[in-house]
Amino acid sequence: MTRLARASLFAIVFLLVRWPALSHDLPVSYIDLHVTEAGIEATIEASAKNYARELIDAAEDTLLLQPNTQKERLFALAVSRLKIDADGQELRPEFRGIEALPARNDLRLQLLFSATRPVKKITVRCSLFSSDQRHKTFLNIYQGEMLKYQDIFSKDSGARDHILGSQQGTMDVIKQFVREGVHHIFIGPDHILFVVGLLLLGGTLGQLLKIVTAFTIAHSVTLVLATLNILSPPARVIEPAIALSIVFVGAHALLHGSETRDWRLLFAFGFGFIHGFGFANVLRGMQLPREALGWSLFSFNAGVEIGQACIVLAVAPVLGILARRTPAVSRR
Repeated sequence: MTRLARASLFAIVFLLVRWPALSHDLPVSYIDLHVTEAGIEATIEASAKNYARELIDAAEDTLLLQPNTQKERLFALAVSRLKIDADGQELRPEFRGIEALPARNDLRLQLLFSATRPVKKITVRCSLFSSDQRHKTFLNIYQGEMLKYQDIFSKDSGARDHILGSQQGTMDVIKQFVREGVHHIFIGPDHILFVVGLLLLGGTLGQLLKIVTAFTIAHSVTLVLATLNILSPPARVIEPAIALSIVFVGAHALLHGSETRDWRLLFAFGFGFIHGFGFANVLRGMQLPREALGWSLFSFNAGVEIGQACIVLAVAPVLGILARRTPAVSRR
């Protein structure tokens, strides 16, 4: 069997084995708070799988098909994990309804936190699914139709305060989504492996910068296109294509032999378009409000670039030192 045939066989096996592991399965939930004269209307949306994990003997399928049979338990879970204070006084919630969203495998709960007088300051404490270390809850606070505040809760997040009538600063939104972009790179082995694969053959600093820049330009374009729903291939196509890109650059590094032309710039640019769709699938999964889409998109992409730069700065010098000091180890 030739080297190319062996590499092709390896690529197919790798793709089949790694596809589920490399998909962007983010455990997230969403809370929208609408401030009204009657108090605060809360909408909680989360995966039925998450609820089933928290409720003993509750099946995901049953929750989606017959959500009202579990409404008392779902309400009890929600009110124990979501606390809202108005001007320092805890508000008591009322159950308003439950809706199954089979297309997304989600459940949507409606609550009303009644207030006896106009609210000036809201304090939110949230730990909806604390059993999952990776779980994040996206919070949006509206006054009328205007989005006034965004935040992201993770397992160890503390209370969040918002003074009604104030507008959240742009820098606050930027910081939140830059962190999310960096976090996504660091928890996603697919993008890390692809970038490392591009660096394996080494090169001058200028060459490596061109390669990384080509990848950045390409995935930034498709990230914008897909997030704005201008072009959005399905995840079942994009995810295995990302996995295949990793195999491709790895096989090229193994089989490049005596090639004099460096094809990595072309690989980085071409596969960068595919990886951009992968980033967009994550960002769309956050269900960002249209009012904040621009800054959220920009900030998430900036976070991706920061995370990517950290990987390059960590890996490239090590590969360079190996190439200079121990060429045999570097080749292996």
